[in-house]
Amino acid sequence: MLALQGDVEEHLAVLQRLECEPAAVKTAAAVRECDGLVIPGGESTTIGKLMERFELTPAIEELHTQGKPIFGTCAGLILLAKEIVGSDQFRLGFLDAQVARNAYGRQVDSFETTLSVRGIEGDPVRAVFIRAPVIERVWGECEVLAEFGERPVLVRQGNLLGGAFHPELVGETRVHQLMLDMAR
Repeated sequence: MLALQGDVEEHLAVLQRLECEPAAVKTAAAVRECDGLVIPGGESTTIGKLMERFELTPAIEELHTQGKPIFGTCAGLILLAKEIVGSDQFRLGFLDAQVARNAYGRQVDSFETTLSVRGIEGDPVRAVFIRAPVIERVWGECEVLAEFGERPVLVRQGNLLGGAFHPELVGETRVHQLMLDMAR
């Protein structure tokens, strides 16, 4: 769990419920010890600047190259994307997707909904959208796992999982389980 800024505790609580051994990481050495990484929601510009300041990018690139799963929610999705509409902010650029920051509106426009997710059986997944990015388009190997309206909101590309929403804020565990299953 990348613990620089954002909803770290909520993700850690979900991962603990899934009986894995989550750790809040802030250094390159700690990132290199991970079997997978969650990049949380929060403020993407701030998280990106902290990633640069603490020189975490090479360690995260190593995880990606090694095929270890990386799950980005909201701000984490923005940081994973190759393209950010109207922005040259820092990004990892691993995910064949174009995103638009805060495109679902301001804080007062936040909402909760349920989503059908490919690969997740049972009841629909509960999802919270808070100043969420919109996934404008995907290409290459990036596949859409869930949509809200006509827009992708959960995508996967190899070892990468990107969500425009927050499953952790409502205690939803199945999206995190999907990420953990990618490690096996």
